Amino acid sequence: VSVSPTGGITPLQQMLASGTGALFTSLFVTPLDVVKIRLQAQRTPFSKGKCFLYCNGLMDHLYVCQNGNSCTAWYKAPTRFTGTLDAFVKITRHEGIKSLWSGLPPTLVMAVPATVIYFTSYDQLRDYLRSRMGSQGAHIPLVAGAIARLGAVTVISPLELIRTKMQSRQLSYRELRVCIQSAVAQDGWLSLWRGCGPTLLRDVPFSALYWFNYELVKEWLCRQSQRDKATFMVSFTAGAVSGTVAAVLTLPFDVVKTQRQIELGDMETLR
Repeated sequence: VSVSPTGGITPLQQMLASGTGALFTSLFVTPLDVVKIRLQAQRTPFSKGKCFLYCNGLMDHLYVCQNGNSCTAWYKAPTRFTGTLDAFVKITRHEGIKSLWSGLPPTLVMAVPATVIYFTSYDQLRDYLRSRMGSQGAHIPLVAGAIARLGAVTVISPLELIRTKMQSRQLSYRELRVCIQSAVAQDGWLSLWRGCGPTLLRDVPFSALYWFNYELVKEWLCRQSQRDKATFMVSFTAGAVSGTVAAVLTLPFDVVKTQRQIELGDMETLR
């Protein structure tokens, strides 16, 4: 296996690893979030023209209810569930096991490329900064994580806007092209990045805090266990701890981002 000059894996290997991780994450978490949405729906039914957010661990999906409880092509009218396990059983029995992976295609189309860009950029930036500034710089993961997330969000943002338009109303690809062309003609190319600000407000601080804490916790655990390299459990524990800390500290930004996303969805519905 060839390695990069910095001693890590090559960019191609980084892309394959991050893409595979994103694929497994989406396959594992999507059924859990489908059940969560269905349980929420029976408690507070979604009204026509209103939006709700669906997040399967990799990215948020904005859905708009078209006709009462019939929100999207995959979303069924809520069956009465008594709990999480009961929801799994009834959805599988009455709607088929495929229904547990509803809404997966947009994740595979968008979240996997975004994850590949994000993790590969982070690894390359971290190694580059360490080669220039020395491996002891504690701020290097923070800077690399923030820049990598900034780049990934910027690249994917136009696709997010297009996806929101398609989910807010039934559009053919021809109608979608006309809609985008008219938006660009009226407001310029920057209109494709509308709504990018709230996403950056949450994701950039989260990524900076996550990688900063991840590297610190991983190094501490390696010292405690007297290991030169991190094992799977060390990396897993470091990721869980740093993810929890980053999520708690950036929760206010997440609230703002969610409200802004729903407002944008409501605007698309009114149009």
